[in-house]
Parts: sequence; structure tokens; C-alpha cells
Amino acid sequence: MDPDDDVMQALAKHDQRVEESGRSIWVGAEPTYTDRFSESPEWLFDALGDDKRHRALEMLARLGRHEHGAAVLRCVGRQYGGEPHPRWSVGIYARRDGARLWSGPPDPALAASPKTDTPTNPAALAATLSKALRAIGLNAMTVQSPLRERLVFRTDGTPPPNCATKEPALARSSLHSERVVGAEVEDELAESGNYLIVCSDQEGVANLELPKIPDVELFGRLLGAISTATLEMDLSAVMLSGHAPPVDPTVSWTTITPDPAVIEINMAPVACTVDLLQHLRDLENAAEQERLAPLRLQYNGVESDSGGGGHITLGGARPTVSPFLTLGQLLPSVVRYFNRHPSLSYLHATDSVGPSSQAPRVDESLHHDLSDFALALELLKRTDSPTPDTLWNSLAPFLADPSGNSHRAEINIEKLWNPFLGGRGCNGLVEFRAFRMAPSPETTAALAALLRAIVTMLAEQPFDEPLSDWGSELHSRFSLPYYLHRDLKEVLADLDASGLGLGDPLVKLLLRDRDLVLAERKLGSAHLEIRRALEFWPLVGDVATQERGGSRLIDSSTSRIEIRLRPTDPNELLDDWNVTVGNWSIPLQRVEDDEGEVVLVGLRYRSFVPLRGLHPTLGAQSPLTLCLSHPNAGHWHVSLHDWHPKSEPYAGLPANVEEARQRREQRCVVEPIDAKAIAPTVSPPGDAVCDQIVDLRWQQPKA
Repeated sequence: MDPDDDVMQALAKHDQRVEESGRSIWVGAEPTYTDRFSESPEWLFDALGDDKRHRALEMLARLGRHEHGAAVLRCVGRQYGGEPHPRWSVGIYARRDGARLWSGPPDPALAASPKTDTPTNPAALAATLSKALRAIGLNAMTVQSPLRERLVFRTDGTPPPNCATKEPALARSSLHSERVVGAEVEDELAESGNYLIVCSDQEGVANLELPKIPDVELFGRLLGAISTATLEMDLSAVMLSGHAPPVDPTVSWTTITPDPAVIEINMAPVACTVDLLQHLRDLENAAEQERLAPLRLQYNGVESDSGGGGHITLGGARPTVSPFLTLGQLLPSVVRYFNRHPSLSYLHATDSVGPSSQAPRVDESLHHDLSDFALALELLKRTDSPTPDTLWNSLAPFLADPSGNSHRAEINIEKLWNPFLGGRGCNGLVEFRAFRMAPSPETTAALAALLRAIVTMLAEQPFDEPLSDWGSELHSRFSLPYYLHRDLKEVLADLDASGLGLGDPLVKLLLRDRDLVLAERKLGSAHLEIRRALEFWPLVGDVATQERGGSRLIDSSTSRIEIRLRPTDPNELLDDWNVTVGNWSIPLQRVEDDEGEVVLVGLRYRSFVPLRGLHPTLGAQSPLTLCLSHPNAGHWHVSLHDWHPKSEPYAGLPANVEEARQRREQRCVVEPIDAKAIAPTVSPPGDAVCDQIVDLRWQQPKA
């Protein structure tokens, strides 16, 4: 380990503390990447596209070349409403001990120059593979004509059926062309002990569509037999498709799949954050070589994530040792703790947050009525060692979005002990979905360490404080970066007190701030800071109909900013500063941050008029112009533009983060004014003020 790699060193200390606690908490991540310069549908909103698939395969090849003895599998992917076929999924299957699983010809994505001029003979391949399977003690035979390119085998010594007339399922069509019905792809033949393999030729490359194999040991034997048969036939490349492979703690399974606007990598879980960071760095390197990025830089300089999120999953090496199942009060403690600390939900969230988002908090889903949820937690508290069934059935109805979708929840337990998801449902996993795709591997690893530290702390010290009913504070106070930072520091203090502190390199990554800063200016004896704050955009239109599509319509026309004003002269009083917008005198709150005393306020305004949205008669309030004045220091107009101040087009997207930040700064225009230009002001009406937020949409437009 590099002694100069301060993040890796901090993660190693974190891993050691978790290990010393006696807890084994595995972690997985789902980073997403996009082509931030492309404006084609597949990189803006569509899930599927030829370029996306090509670059996913290239990325897979870069990763696969470092996994000696691993198998590349092109499995059937997830089925989504409105799509005629399952999505594609490509992955790398390897033994964790480094032993070789695959010795056959490479997948075409990894082959230097696969020979595709001579078509494969599928019937000959089926016969050769049958012989190889019989050589390792499995009863295998090819299916009778006219399906000689198919073979079927059994493991119990009894002869498999090989006549499609007697067993029609032997003539089934390809899994990749059939619509998936239910939670996952079924294999009725395999359930009866008959494992069907279909050989075919795809543009000169041999393809074997594999059955659903129940255990890792049998799948390894099958891969060995396929290696033997394909080498015997002198094939230069082979594709393995069909069902996804079985997984246990001895193997790793990493997949790349398509999602709207991004490709998503479902990383194989690991036992420590040091390994997680190394794998994340490998992914980042492969993505960069394919010109894929973890973030987007908008024309006006706004920094966004990739568009696909960056979920993190915790669990155990096996379902039976998952801490969430072995410690019945752990998950309720986690839920209570997240309720008390909104920073865990919001500080690293995507641009779309709140009840209409992809990861609403439980108190957002329940519209602030927490009584039944509080009762569910109390009943679990009264239960000694609740079973996995009891745990899941008690919490699943509440950990869902307002429509009841359990997949869209901040704390997603659909893979904890869910009997309705087939083999994917009972894995002891908890997925934390409130995270955007982080801008760096180090930030993702820091977030994973934060979650593992919280879970370790709560495993030792169960948290059973009553749920907080935040009311309006949740979407007002905690929309501001200042309060999110303060809340997260309370979490970090709890970890320090428990002996699970994360160290400065990780804390610096966790206290996200720089990408939120829109502008900073020195005005006389004060320093002005303007940050982007959270806005909770609503769904609009026929929401039920939109559930069947790939996206949902939201009204994103409302923006929110945080204003901080701090003295540069310690002898200057902040009380003498005034902020006005139009004829409103904006109330300021005095607080303190790490640099000392500041005055603070949040402002909401309509940045544009949407084609379809709320309040059709409300006009745009951009640029937003503030008047800052001080009786001695001076008076200024500060105009915050959402686009170029001169309404000019940008030459293109920002080349890098630094250029994006320069564009944000350029959108803030400061002009000194004469005190005589300041009109008389009034206080905002009560409807326009909520906690620390002033809603300028209530303001009467100028005549």
C-alpha cells in the first residue's frame, strides 16, 4: 500500500476498526458512467443503444484482461415495462482465490482477432460438448434431429430427455428474445434436473446459451467441460450467454448493464473498503479510456452526477451471516438513525430529491404521518431476535416510495428477505439509494466507509430514540448546505465517540461543498457566498401512466440557493448588513460555521417557465437580483443568471471541472449602486417564509 495514498491509508484504518469489532460487513457499489459530451438519446435518456453496448463491451474487455482465468458471460438482463425484450448484461465471473475457472477461447470482446470467416458447426459443437460432459461423470446427450445443435445433461446419473416431441421445452426459443414474465427468468427444465445448452453460430462466432445452474461447483465443472470442447474444436472465440451464473463467497460476479443515459456496473461485493477503492479505481481507469465519465458538466457550469446514481449495498458474505439478519434490531436502528440525520439522505443526493425522487426518505413517502411506522418499529423492539420473515414483513410496507414501489426507497430492502423476487430476494442485503454517482472513486469509498462505520456503531449500541417528525424543517432547513454539513458533523462526532472515526482524508470527501458553490465575492467588509441548495421537484401529469415508461415528468423550474455573508473585518457587525429582493427585506439568521460567524438565508425562485408544470401563470424570475447594502461599506446589486449574463451561447460544454466553476462564477454579476437607488422595503408575507427559506415566487411582479 502506497504510504502517500492518504485515502487508502484512512480506509485501511477503518477496515481494521470494523474487523476489531468482530463484525463482517461486506460492501458493494453500483457506479454509473455516461458520455458527457454526447447528445444522442442513449446518453441522455434512453436505456439502450448500439454505441452504449459497444463501449460497455470495450470496458469489459479492459477489465477482463486483468482477470486471468475468469469467464466472460453475456447473460439475459432485466426486463422493464414498455420494452419488448430483456436488456443485455455482460459480466466477469472469477474465483476469489485466483484459481482458473475458464481455460477456453476468449470472448470476442477480449480476442485479439477472432476468426469469423468460417461459420461454426453448432451440431458438431453440441456433440463434442456432450462427450466432454460425459468425461466428467455427467449424463449428457444431444437432442434428436432436427435439434442436433442442442444438448441436455443431468447430474443424478439418469438419462436426460432428448426428444422434443416428448419434452417440448427442449425446443424453447432463446432466452434473449423472450419477454421475461415475473420477477426473474425461469428455467423449468433446470428445475426438473434437465440442463439444456443451445449451441449456435453468431456471425462466425460460437455461442452457447447456458441453463440456470443451481450451485457454483457444478457451474465450474460445466465451464471446464466447455473449455475442453471448444479447444478441441480449435475455436478462436466463444460467447457464453443465457442465464446468470450462481454466486457464493468463493466467486465474484461483476456485470455491466444499460440504464437510461448511463451504463451501470454492479460490482462484486468485497469484505473491506480498501479492496472496494482499488476496484473502483480500476473501473474509473477503464471508463476514462472509453471516454466515459462519472459526472456531467452542464453548459452553464453546473456540476451534476452521471444521471444514474451511485448506490451502495451492505450485507454479509452469505445471507445467513448478514448482520441485518443475525442482529434483529440492527436494521430498525439504522432506519431510526437515518430519520434523525437528514444529511445522510440529502448531502450526497442526486439533483432530484424528495417524495417524487428515486430514493425518498420514509417520512417523505408517508407524507409525515409516522405513527404506524413508529408502531412497527416498537413491535420489532418488543420481539426477541425477530426472524428474517418478521423483519422484512414489518418494514417492507414502509420502506417504499409514495406509490408503494419498494425498489424506489432510500433504504431499499427488496433483497433482504423478499419471497417475491425469486433467487434475488433473500440475500440479506440493504441498498442505500440516496447517493448520486460520486465524482471520484475516493468519494464512493468514503461513503461506503461512512455506512459501514454507522452500521458497526449501531450493532454495538442499538439506537432506539423516537422518530423525529421534522415537519416543514425537513424540506426547508435541511435544503441548505449549512445545516446538512452541521448534521453530518454530528454523525461524524458520534462515530468518533464510538471509536469508529473516519479520519481527515475521508471526512474532507464526505463534507461535499465545492461543486455546490455558485459564486463568491468580496463586498466591502463582507464576503458573500452563494451555494446551490436542494429543491424538491414534484411529479406532474398522469403519474400512474408514467410508471409504465422509462422516465417520469417532473417540474424542475424552481431553484433554491443559499446565501452566506461573513465579515472580513472582525470589528464589523453583521447586524448592519441588509439583503433585499425587489421590495422585500430578506430576514437573515445569525449562525456559526468553521470559519466563524455568518448570516444565512435560503431563497426559492422560478428559474424558467416549463412547457408543462405547476403554476402556469407564474413567470420566470431569472436573473435573480439581490441588493446587499451596508451603511458604511457600500451598496451592490448582485445578479445571479441561470445562463450567460449576455445571453450568449456557450462554445460547447466545459472541458473540465475548473472551466465549469469559472462559468458559474461568470453568471454572478456584481454592480455597485448608489444608496438613493434602494427603494423602500417591506417584510415578506408569512406564506412566503418557512424556517430559513424565503419563497420569492410569492412576490408580486414589477408593474
